Amino acid sequence: MAIPINSDTVHTPPVPSATVMVVRDGPGGLEVLLVRRHGNSGVLGGVHVFPGGKLDAADQQVDAAVLDQPAHTLLQALGEPGLDLPTALGLHVAALRETFEECGLLLGHVGAVPGLVQQVRAHTRAGAGFAVALQQLGLPLAASSLVPWSRWITPRVPSVTNKRFDTRFFVAAAPQGQAAEHCTFEATEAVWLPPRTGLERYWAGEIDLAPPQIMTLSQFSRLGSVAQVLAAARSRPPALIAPEPFDEAGCRVICYPGDPRHSVPERVWPGPTRLIYRNQRFEADGGLAALLA
Repeated sequence: MAIPINSDTVHTPPVPSATVMVVRDGPGGLEVLLVRRHGNSGVLGGVHVFPGGKLDAADQQVDAAVLDQPAHTLLQALGEPGLDLPTALGLHVAALRETFEECGLLLGHVGAVPGLVQQVRAHTRAGAGFAVALQQLGLPLAASSLVPWSRWITPRVPSVTNKRFDTRFFVAAAPQGQAAEHCTFEATEAVWLPPRTGLERYWAGEIDLAPPQIMTLSQFSRLGSVAQVLAAARSRPPALIAPEPFDEAGCRVICYPGDPRHSVPERVWPGPTRLIYRNQRFEADGGLAALLA
C-alpha cells in the first residue's frame, strides 16, 4: 500500500506528542516493537509505527510525587530550552500511558507481579485515568524507564499526513514477564522485529513505514543490543529533527540535518540525510544498503 503524499500547507501549530521505541534482546540480537495502525485511522492508517500518541491535558496534571524521578530531572533529560515543567512531566506520562494503551506493556514494572497488567486495565476500564489507576494500586509511574532519543517536528507541508506533530521519541527496555498485545481499536497487530528485518520487509513491500520509523530503524540497525541502544541514548542530547521537504524531478524529497539542502549543516546521525519518494515508497540514495550500512 503506497502512502499518499501531501502537498497542502498546515497552518496549525504542531501537537505535542510522545512515542516509545520499546526494545528487547531477541535470539538474533536487538528487536524493536512495531504496531500496525488500523487502515481507517486518520493518521498513518495501515502503517507500522512505534506506540505513541498526543499529549493529553490529564498527562500534565499528574502529581509529580507519583513519578519515580524528580520532575526537574525529566525536564533536564529532554534538553529543550524554554520547555515548561508540566509539559516535560506530561510527555513522560503520555509515553507511559500510550505504550500501555496501545500494546499492554507497563514500562518499568516487572510483569511477574500476579495480574499486574490486568489490575491496571480493570481500573482504567472502571473509569480511572492511567496515572490514577497506578496510584490506586500503589504503583509509581516509572518515568526512569524512558530515555529520550530524538524530537521530530513535522514541517508546515507534511509529506505523509495532513497534521503536524512535535513528537518526543523515547527508548525503553521491554519489561520482563509482559507480553505485547495490540489494542484492537487502534491497531491490527503488534510485532517484534530486528531493525534490519523491519527495513528489509519494508523494502520488499511487506509492511509500510513512515520516514521517522525508517530513519530510526536505520540508526538502530547499527546497534546490537538493548544495552547499546540505552547507552547511545544517554551519550548525547536528544537529536532535534525538523525535516525540510521539497519536490525535485516530480519526486518528494525529505532532507534532514547535515544534508546539503537542509538549513542545519551539522549531522545528527550517521548514514543517509534524505529520503526520496519513488517506486511508491521512501528510498535513501544508495537504496536499502545505505539504510543498513
